[in-house]
Amino acid sequence: MRWFIDLAYRGAPFHGWQVQPGVVTVQSTIEDALGRLMRAPVPVTGAGRTDAGVNARRMIAHVDLPDGFTPGAAFVRSLNAMCGPDIAIRSLRAVAPDAHARFDATERTYRYFVHTAKDPFASGLSWQAPSGLDFDAMNAAASRLIGRRDFTSFSKLHTDVRTNICDLRRAEWIRIDTDRMAFEISADRFLRNMVRAVVGTLVDVGRGKLDADGLMAVLDAKDRCAAGTSMPAGPLFLWDVKYPY
Repeated sequence: MRWFIDLAYRGAPFHGWQVQPGVVTVQSTIEDALGRLMRAPVPVTGAGRTDAGVNARRMIAHVDLPDGFTPGAAFVRSLNAMCGPDIAIRSLRAVAPDAHARFDATERTYRYFVHTAKDPFASGLSWQAPSGLDFDAMNAAASRLIGRRDFTSFSKLHTDVRTNICDLRRAEWIRIDTDRMAFEISADRFLRNMVRAVVGTLVDVGRGKLDADGLMAVLDAKDRCAAGTSMPAGPLFLWDVKYPY
């Protein structure tokens, strides 16, 4: 039977989601724990591939377990214990045999957290914005990005994707409290490094180095060198993944 795993993780201890030789990743940690529990290899397929240091409030992955085996509460507790303190397995639910955590996802949402006053408790998980950053201008510019577009300018170079077209459905700075903001962005898919590059370019808007028309010129250039810097990974969270079932 196929099962969807609902999980969260802190990205700092890992070299991203995807299995890579010689380093510890989120995927390899979960596969190792499942292999020990099931006494057989259990491949794990995630909804996406977060980069090194990027967190997930909600990631979905699928696994195939033997017919008749039901992973109950005791199984989830054991899996959590084996995965260590930086991965939280929330639940497993049975899905159709052909359900796919990556290809069936209809929308993914990320949040990038910033704070405007020094906060020792936000270290590593939020970016301290410089004073005077114009969030209204950043919001106005961000809204121009919405739609089905080619986001090559915000993609890491030399990736193996077949297209850089994404259907961007939301791009908005939201206020959490007096000193904290988050950039929330939703799309059918994202390119490698895309969110951090978009945020870096919007920060240029907030600093007055670029306006909304300039942002669209960056997009139209289809050139990563035209966009802003890639922001630090720690404040970025995969926030949610949606499915049609």
